[in-house]
Amino acid sequence: MRRCPECEHWEPAGAPGCARCAGLVDEIVEEGWRAFLMREFGTTAPPDERLIAEMVVDEPDKHPWRVVDAAYDRLTCAECGGRLSRGPVTCAACNLANGFRYSAIEIDRPGVPPGNEHALRVNVSVTRRPDGISESEVLLRRLSLPILLDGLLPTTAQAQATKAMANDGATEAELAAVVYAEWGRV
Repeated sequence: MRRCPECEHWEPAGAPGCARCAGLVDEIVEEGWRAFLMREFGTTAPPDERLIAEMVVDEPDKHPWRVVDAAYDRLTCAECGGRLSRGPVTCAACNLANGFRYSAIEIDRPGVPPGNEHALRVNVSVTRRPDGISESEVLLRRLSLPILLDGLLPTTAQAQATKAMANDGATEAELAAVVYAEWGRV
């Protein structure tokens, strides 16, 4: 794990508030998109990328979650004008798209415990679209990202105990100490 030179969190735990960390979270998705384009089309810059994105979101259950999330990023919501699926919680079209994204495929990376990719996916999703999510939930999700990216996964008991701490009003520093000391390594 490395400290972000802009916000001093473990990268990318400063997202969404830190632009650099937010970019690193987006890059998790983008690297999946580039690999998909190269594998399927032999290039990372096809001329019809928007059409490809539309094809992917029409069949989210046939593609890895990173590809689906990146495809949504390439489409504009007709209702709110933002990136489709990332608009405010009051946007019905984005809420619908956000729900469909969860039908995408999850494949654990080599060498990580089963479930790491699911946890990473959920935490990336919450960090990229925090609207309508409680402040404490967003905090826990973003603090967990460095641990998950390192290939670690808290036990159910660890995650529940940390969530209870957050619900009881623990500070960010207290939660970070538990996440980084008990769930992983600093």
